[in-house]
Amino acid sequence: MMRFRLLCALLLCLIPLSLSRADVTGCLCATGSAEFQAEWTCSLCREAESMPADQPFFFVKDIDQQKPNRWLILPRGHVRELRQMTPEQHAAYWTAAVAKATELFGDKWGLAVNGLANRSQCHLHMHIGKLRDGVEADGVAIAGTVVVDTPAQIPVEDDQYGLVVHKVNGKIHVHMHEEAGELLLEP
Repeated sequence: MMRFRLLCALLLCLIPLSLSRADVTGCLCATGSAEFQAEWTCSLCREAESMPADQPFFFVKDIDQQKPNRWLILPRGHVRELRQMTPEQHAAYWTAAVAKATELFGDKWGLAVNGLANRSQCHLHMHIGKLRDGVEADGVAIAGTVVVDTPAQIPVEDDQYGLVVHKVNGKIHVHMHEEAGELLLEP
């Protein structure tokens, strides 16, 4: 497990600095104000604007050619962090993400929300993919993992830190503080 995490850390170092440390904390897209609507700087904000207003969230295929099997789930509203959602929105968002991930990848799914310092887009988005082998040894939760029964129980934390979520033996494992969690998913 330590070797796997070390490999992920090394891979992150190889990603160009502009991609791995994109600071989106000052982005004004999330305000949704009319003065910024004409020139959204975040492509995901533009995508959200093209969706029906009554749709709380939506799925899109990841356009990064290096991630051919990835999907994203995004809230329709201009949300930057999970903690900006109500408990009901949070539960619905995670429940829909788990359902889509299960549809696409069976029990081998993984969900990842990168920490703010590792996002290239300010609009909240969750990566949906297949969990890489070796994230957990034989399904044994590593230190810092929260184990829950349902998507609604996934804890809301400060989005400064990322997280990775996956299924193990009928439970859901939530790995907190995975700043570049998407590296734990297959491309």
